[in-house]
Amino acid sequence: MTRKQALVVRGGWEGHQPVKSTELFLPFLERNGYTVRVEESTEVYADAAAMARTDLVVQCVTMSEITPEQLAGLGAAVVAGTGLTGWHGGIADSFRASSDYLHLVGGQFATHPGKEPCERHGGAEDNYLPHTVDITELGREHPITAGIEDFELDTEQYWVLHDDLIDVLATTTHPARPWHPWHRPVTTPAIWTRRWGAGRIVVSTPGHSPDVLENVNVRTVIERGMLWATRTASAS
Repeated sequence: MTRKQALVVRGGWEGHQPVKSTELFLPFLERNGYTVRVEESTEVYADAAAMARTDLVVQCVTMSEITPEQLAGLGAAVVAGTGLTGWHGGIADSFRASSDYLHLVGGQFATHPGKEPCERHGGAEDNYLPHTVDITELGREHPITAGIEDFELDTEQYWVLHDDLIDVLATTTHPARPWHPWHRPVTTPAIWTRRWGAGRIVVSTPGHSPDVLENVNVRTVIERGMLWATRTASAS
């Protein structure tokens, strides 16, 4: 049986620990029949032959830049059937300056609300808030999230801007706290999929750090998302 080809692309802002975070999932991919190639930059996206052989891209690149040639290569591969997945800023806050990338993935990090100002001490924990990830009705039936109940996290809670072409498997609600400027609770997608050409895209916003990725629910969603996004027979 031909092994599936996975491409792990990592880099960008070191605060999301792209190497340590992606290393958590390499054994899973290998156990599930993937040959894994790891790249430390997005240059590989411009290699049309390499991308044509790739069944799944796992991207963990935050607050970086991408060239038009690289983005065109990634987009063409997805349209032709290559799957694309990732978590947190590694996919939802990868290339802020590229509107075409935002169009591809369907959602963009806007903020992660912080604690009350008097509780902030200048570290990453200033933006850790207890919150719930709520599985939608669609999510209760989808193979990525079926059987997973609503779950609690105490980490960054992403507020994303998005379009209506995404299929939302889970949401999270930002309450209107006295120190925040909005005036009513805001619900935004936390986990979604997107069909793009023959390709499948999966975005999971939880995943700020390896300990969050080790949460059984977060890890299950990401691993199932890798399998679901992988090139299907109809896209071969």
